[in-house]
Amino acid sequence: MRNWLLPEYIEDILPAEALAIEATRRRVLDRMLVHGYQLVEPPMLEYVESLLSGSGGDLDLRMFKVVDQLSGRMMALRADMTPQAARIDAHLLNRNGVTRLCYAGSVLHTVPSGLTRTREPLQIGAELYGHVGLESDLEIQQLMLQSLSIAGITQIHLDLGHVAVFRGLVKGAGISNELETQLFCALQSKDISGLRDLCDQLDKITDKKVRHALMLLPELYGDKKILEDARKLLPDFPEIQTALNELESVASELSPLVDTLSFDLADLRGYQYHTGMVFAAYAKGCPNAVALGGRYDEIGKAFGRSRPATGFSMDLRELSGLVKPAPYPKGVLASYKKSDKSLDKEIERLRSEGQIVVINLPGHQNDQDALGCDRQLVMDQGVWKIEKI
Repeated sequence: MRNWLLPEYIEDILPAEALAIEATRRRVLDRMLVHGYQLVEPPMLEYVESLLSGSGGDLDLRMFKVVDQLSGRMMALRADMTPQAARIDAHLLNRNGVTRLCYAGSVLHTVPSGLTRTREPLQIGAELYGHVGLESDLEIQQLMLQSLSIAGITQIHLDLGHVAVFRGLVKGAGISNELETQLFCALQSKDISGLRDLCDQLDKITDKKVRHALMLLPELYGDKKILEDARKLLPDFPEIQTALNELESVASELSPLVDTLSFDLADLRGYQYHTGMVFAAYAKGCPNAVALGGRYDEIGKAFGRSRPATGFSMDLRELSGLVKPAPYPKGVLASYKKSDKSLDKEIERLRSEGQIVVINLPGHQNDQDALGCDRQLVMDQGVWKIEKI
């Protein structure tokens, strides 16, 4: 076995793509900063309990775990930066009003979340804490769409859902926690036959309309007509009506910003910690969502402060694969001249303007092709000039 081979779904990023990813990271962070989102950099490694707090255990199987040699406690490499941002907001910043945070960094997964995905996503995202209204949901989703546009994604399909629809049915019908979990798993995996079997168990527990509504949820997917159908077919529980009103309101604001928009009332992604609207953005040529987010008002409770929160994240490496990177920029070649003050000054001037200047070290005059330069510095009548090679 060759020792230099990398593990499956772990890969290097070569110069042209690495530069494109870094440029996108800077542009997206700059956009977040001008919106008032403050940059934080959580550690890669934390105690397992902290990284799992408020996540409902969804991340447990996705985290690499190690034993801390100093304390003997179990630690893990982060699989998601959202819980870390929530910890910083609730425990370290401890502000009473609205807090906006953004972040960018690698996360590690024990297994890839899709056949075409890496186990080391480069996650970038934004979180808004302290506001419970639709205004913050809308702000976060607009920022997500702007970030995707900055990353070069031009054709966007937006999918909106709301976990309160399913929760409203469960609460209104008095369904047990165990059966709720089974129903959730069936809906999440689109297991219609399994869902039907579970609904059959509700005969003596709840009314026929709730059973019918649960069977309908996987079919309530599509354009704005879905909301009209949901109002007619789902029980008139307050939680459900509020959720449908919120979806309709946000959709009316976001529809002009995307190519297509749809609703999925059976989308229970992150059900253990999401508490309200959830959303996913899709791009042409990618089977996976390129950005995900939602409201998660209870996650800070584990850190001592239950704060309303909404946010989104995306993988810069995946986005990079959807946009053809520009060729690596060519540089200016400069000969090696020891103690040539005028040359040193000219090189520094060009570099301060953002130009690439590569010094051709002694003994490598025949390796110029590998240096990536298409121009060179030459002395002409006492003045340094740039000529094409």
